[in-house]
Amino acid sequence: MSSIEYPRPNARIHLALFQPFSPNYDWSTTDRLEDYYDFDKYAELVQSAERGLFSTVFLGESLRLREHLGKLNDIAITGRPDALVLYAYLAAKTRHIGLVATLNTTYSDPVDLARRLASVDLLTAGRAGWNIVTTDNAWTGENFRRGGFLPNSERYTHAEDYVAAVEDLWDGFPTGSIASSPDAAAWSAEPRQVRRQGKFSSIDATPQVPGSPQGQPVYFQAGDSDEGRDFAARRAEGIFTHHIEFDDAVAFTADIRRRARSYGRPGDDIKIFPGANLVVAETDAEAAEKAAYYKEFALNDRAVRQAIESVWGTDLSTVDLDGPLPEFDPVASRQSHTHGIVHTGHEPTVKSRQWRALAEEDNYSVRQLVHHLSERRGFVGSASTVADQLAHYVRSDAFDGLNVTPHAFPDGLNDVVELLVPTLQERGIYPSEYPGSTLRENLGLPETVAHRVPEAAALNLEEAS
Repeated sequence: MSSIEYPRPNARIHLALFQPFSPNYDWSTTDRLEDYYDFDKYAELVQSAERGLFSTVFLGESLRLREHLGKLNDIAITGRPDALVLYAYLAAKTRHIGLVATLNTTYSDPVDLARRLASVDLLTAGRAGWNIVTTDNAWTGENFRRGGFLPNSERYTHAEDYVAAVEDLWDGFPTGSIASSPDAAAWSAEPRQVRRQGKFSSIDATPQVPGSPQGQPVYFQAGDSDEGRDFAARRAEGIFTHHIEFDDAVAFTADIRRRARSYGRPGDDIKIFPGANLVVAETDAEAAEKAAYYKEFALNDRAVRQAIESVWGTDLSTVDLDGPLPEFDPVASRQSHTHGIVHTGHEPTVKSRQWRALAEEDNYSVRQLVHHLSERRGFVGSASTVADQLAHYVRSDAFDGLNVTPHAFPDGLNDVVELLVPTLQERGIYPSEYPGSTLRENLGLPETVAHRVPEAAALNLEEAS
C-alpha cells in the first residue's frame, strides 16, 4: 500500500465504543441479564475501551421502551440508566475516555440540559460530549404529553434554536468568574443573565455551572438528510454515520468536508465515525467463524419472526421460518413507530413486495432473507488484515474513526483491545497514549465552532422555516 498516493498519508484512526439499545449481544456471556442496569458492568466495559485508548464511549438512547404488536418487545432491551447519571459514576472509574451522551432537543428544556451537561463536563475535567438528536415521533412524544407536536420539516430549525440557547447559557458564565482567593470579591465577573426569545421557546435564566478545561462539550450529530448534513456542517464536531462501504464512505466524507468549507470552516474540522462491526481473531478463518456465530446468535427464531411481523403487522407464529414469506399482504398501510427490529420507511405493502421479489430471485426462505437483510457491515479478519484495511480507509479520507459495537456485554471488546490495537499501533495509525486530558484534545479538535466561526454556527430561523 506504500505505493498509493493517499490524500491523508499521516492520518490516525480513532476508535469509539458504541453501546446501542437493541439486541446486539451474546447474552450467554453473562449469568445475569440485570447486568444491563449494573453500573459496575458498564464501568468494566468502558475501562476496557480506555485500556485500548478509545477516544469516546457513546450511548444510544430510547425515550420509550420499544414495542412489538402492541406489547413490550421481549428481545429488544431498550431501557437504560440516564446517561449523564451513569457518566457521573464513570467519571470516577476512568481518567481519559470521552463520555458522549445522546440528549434529545425535542423533549427536554435547554436550561436544564445546559446545567446537567456542563456539570458532567466539569466533573470529568473536560471529557463530555453531546450527541444532538431530534425527533418528530408522536409515539415517543406521548411519554411527554406532547405527541407529534414538532413537524418533521422543523426538526432542525428547532435544534438550531435549542443549541444556540444552550451555548448562550454556557457563554453566560465567563471564564475566571469565580473569585481566586477568600480575600477577593465573590465574583470577578458575575454570570450573565441570559434572556432569549426564540421561535420555539423563551429563556430568562442565569447559568449556574462554570466551563470545563475544554471550554464546552464536543458536539456530535447523526442525521443523514440534507438538513441533517447542513446542521452538522454548521454545528457538529463529530458525526456518527452508517456510511462504511469504501466508495460510499469517501463520498459522504467529501460531502461533509465541502459543506463545512461552505460555512467558513476547515474541511477537516469534523471527525466522522461510521458504525462498524469489528470481528478480529488470530487468523482470517477464525474471524470468519466467529462472525458467523455472532450473526446466528443474534438472529434466533424470535428475532427472525419479529422482523417479518413488524412489516406484516400481525402475529405470524404459524409461519415456517424455513419456508416462504406469507402470501397475504401486510394488514396495515404504514409500519408503526413502535417497531423494534426493522424500519421499512413505513410502507409495509411496498416493502413486502420488494422482499418477495428478492426471496424469489435468490430462493430465500424467511430465515435466509432476514439473515441477508441483517448483514452487518464492517471488518472481519485477523488483526493484520483488519489493520491494513483500516489504514487504507483512514488514509483515503473515508472516515476519521469507527464507532465500534461490542459483541458481548461487558467483555465484548477484548479481541479489539488485545489484538487489533497493537497492530494498528505498529502500522503507525493509532496512538500509543492519549494525546491530552480533554475529549477535545484527544480528538484533535480546536475551540468550539461557535467561538471560532460564529456565522457558521448561526442560522436565520425565519429563512429556515
